[in-house]
Amino acid sequence: MASDLSSILPRVLIVSRRSVRKNKFVDFVGEYHLDLIVSYGAVPVIVPRVAGVHTLLDSFEPIHGVLLCEGEDIDPSLYDAEISGLSPEELEEIRSLHVSDTSIDREKDTIELRLAKLCLERNIPYLGICRGSQILNVACGGSLYQDIEKELSKYLSGQRVVHIDYDNYDGHRHKVNVVENTPLHDWFKDSLEEGKMEIQVNSYHHQGIKRLAQRFVPMAFSPDGLVEGFYDPDAYNPHDGKFIMGLQFHLERMRHPESDEFDYPGCPSAYQEFVRAVIAYQKKLNSSISLTKGLKLDKEMEKKRSIIVRSFSIAKEMYIAGREMPSDHKCDLEAGAEFLQSNKALSTQQEKRLKQMGATVRNAHLYLERLKLSEEREKLARSVMGKMTIEQLSDLTSFYQMMGTICSEVLDKKVECLLN
Repeated sequence: MASDLSSILPRVLIVSRRSVRKNKFVDFVGEYHLDLIVSYGAVPVIVPRVAGVHTLLDSFEPIHGVLLCEGEDIDPSLYDAEISGLSPEELEEIRSLHVSDTSIDREKDTIELRLAKLCLERNIPYLGICRGSQILNVACGGSLYQDIEKELSKYLSGQRVVHIDYDNYDGHRHKVNVVENTPLHDWFKDSLEEGKMEIQVNSYHHQGIKRLAQRFVPMAFSPDGLVEGFYDPDAYNPHDGKFIMGLQFHLERMRHPESDEFDYPGCPSAYQEFVRAVIAYQKKLNSSISLTKGLKLDKEMEKKRSIIVRSFSIAKEMYIAGREMPSDHKCDLEAGAEFLQSNKALSTQQEKRLKQMGATVRNAHLYLERLKLSEEREKLARSVMGKMTIEQLSDLTSFYQMMGTICSEVLDKKVECLLN
């Protein structure tokens, strides 16, 4: 029964966080995230943070949604950290203050960035909580403050905000201002005091959004000006399977002491709407898969199809060879001519399938040549990379991610210049 349910319910990938227990690594995911995903009708699939998993993500298909949450600081080389202006002494002070968060986990970075980009490419529903929101912003070309206190708070006079309290993890709260006409406003509007747009949130982070990627719209700000929540309005319609969102604070932990009751009725809404989008996305995906299986023809239609295919094949051979029409193939060619003139021999779907078949035949030779060349290049690349160290491979991955970000930014500028 359990296996039947897992094949029916939509799957949400969640990457684990690595910790040390009894001198051994342990991978874990916060229980609140798992409970909420299950309660709204999806199955959480934990992606373990172990070496090499980033090359095996295809094995986790089908992917109907991705939820990314806890973790260490993102590798600064993946965004424009070189302009932060922090001195070596300040960086060392940050590492001493935030020991549990400042250790870089490049494997986790690689896994999560690939999943985030996969969601953006395929429009797979994505919910990022805390670090997950930062991953989403970096994946889209945004940047982060390496340390809010050093880069933002110390320049403020009366608007400093405590974003992390190691002595009061669950109980810590700070104010955020909700932006009107956003999903976050819809979820919390019944809890807002008259004339105010404020809620108290739980947070646990020393880094934050510095430059928000262009595709996103802010949903909340803390009094110090830090973006605390954002979404892509062009990719938000849960009923249609669209959901791309990042929240810096922890809605799942905003509960009364010694109770599972939420601070606000709107707290679980992000998870509820996310899973709604995941379910809708699964239905769309299943529908598209069923269409690609092809149309079954009855015997009479299959006979017509075979004749028309033969007619096109003969015509193709004549065209390539430059020969005139052989008399013994006249009837075969007439079948193809009749089909092209009437356009009624097959249904629209069947005609589309035949055209696809013709395109495959025409392009097969060139495709095979390109495939052979690609295989040779891939073989050479694998041979070279097989001799590289883990550090060299990580640096190479970071380099190409950085180049991708630069290319995107330069391309945007060039397109903007053309439009202007």
